[in-house]
Amino acid sequence: MKNAFLTLERWTTSIAMLGACAMLALASALGMFQILMRFVLEQPAEWTEVLIRFSLIWMVFLAIPAAFRQGAMVSVDVLYRWSPPRMKRVLDWVVTLAALALILIIVWFGWDYARRGGVQSMAGLESVSMFWAYLAMPVGGLFCIVGIVGNLIDPLRMELETAQ
Repeated sequence: MKNAFLTLERWTTSIAMLGACAMLALASALGMFQILMRFVLEQPAEWTEVLIRFSLIWMVFLAIPAAFRQGAMVSVDVLYRWSPPRMKRVLDWVVTLAALALILIIVWFGWDYARRGGVQSMAGLESVSMFWAYLAMPVGGLFCIVGIVGNLIDPLRMELETAQ
């Protein structure tokens, strides 16, 4: 069961990270297009600024699960280093429950916000609903839940290994 969940977690985190990389590439390409249009051709494309902003938002929410999986988001390094092994496991659970509570709030209110924002349109792209921009919160949050539980089951603690 543990190995099956960790395999699922690897897949979901990889998919989320691929999405984050795609969003970064899209933002970069749109930025270059915007520079070309504005400063070379002197015909600014206003819609690129909106898409850059929302692709960066999607990038952040899709990259957060990898940070949670590596144990790099919520960290209590000093307490963890000074604690005996039994207390370390208690700290793992406390951090996991706190992170899950935060992410569940983001998923819940993010979905509500996306539904309510569905009647709005993007400035510069009036044919596209804001639903798609706001959807980054609940989608990223669902990927985070898998990464948080994966970190509890098999902690990587990469930030502790590289700390000075």
